[in-house]
Amino acid sequence: MSVRELVVLGTASQVPTRHRNHNGYLLRWDGEGILFDPGEGTQRQMLRAGVAAHDLHRICVTHFHGDHSLGLAGVIQRINLDRVPHEISAHYPLSGQRFFDRLRYATAYRETVRLTEAPVAADGNLAVTPSYTLEARRLSHPVESYGYRLTEPDGRRMLPGRLAAHGISGPDVGRLQREGRLGDVTLDDVSETRHGQRFAFVMDTRLCDGVHALAEGCDLLVIESTFLDEDIELAVDHGHLTAGQAAGVARDAGVRHLVLTHFSQRYSDPGEFERQARAAGFEGELTVAHDLQRVPLPKRR
Repeated sequence: MSVRELVVLGTASQVPTRHRNHNGYLLRWDGEGILFDPGEGTQRQMLRAGVAAHDLHRICVTHFHGDHSLGLAGVIQRINLDRVPHEISAHYPLSGQRFFDRLRYATAYRETVRLTEAPVAADGNLAVTPSYTLEARRLSHPVESYGYRLTEPDGRRMLPGRLAAHGISGPDVGRLQREGRLGDVTLDDVSETRHGQRFAFVMDTRLCDGVHALAEGCDLLVIESTFLDEDIELAVDHGHLTAGQAAGVARDAGVRHLVLTHFSQRYSDPGEFERQARAAGFEGELTVAHDLQRVPLPKRR
């Protein structure tokens, strides 16, 4: 059975705290693992969360501030130490190539794994697989930053009542799915569109077109909410979102499950982020993330 879930490895912004590690998020999507923004300490958080180097297939870095990328050196060396048998792709802003190079070769080690560098230079698709399309969108931050989105292809949902009405059962169902027609009965006669799941990862940014495009129609949206609403001027100055702004994006985009994360150390009450998100009118499922939490993608509509 396929597994689709978010494993939260760290939720702090800028500096870790006693209770929050630097950023790090693993998305399990069927048989693949996509690691987003591995900050310092990610390798240890992976161990605590039961995530192995062999679980990784892609690494996606939004930008090259330290709390989102300093863990790259350890993670890359670990996948080589463990001799991960498959190729791993790395996506990151092309403008930060020199930072990626420094982190990849921060110290001496033996390379045993094929790590393919696939940097992001503009909005658009980065990879198309049978299970998902991965795309990137430019965000608004003092350094170049991109958010990421996975979209599963739409499928078909067979309708038992219509199948029975047309006398179709057993192997004939599979034949109809493969060929699109069985005698006078078409696939459209006995099925309906099953919309693919959508996931987006939005880190350090002000409100911008990219944020809204990434969030649109998402089943699960992971988005930074560094500040509370009373500190909105700080948020704008530093290129971040508030809890209310993040929730407003999710509300307008029809997001089903909102995950707030990347919290400033200045706040001691996580519940205030939830209160402000609800005050902004978001009525869907809401998670104020904490380290080592697992968040499943919502069931298909």
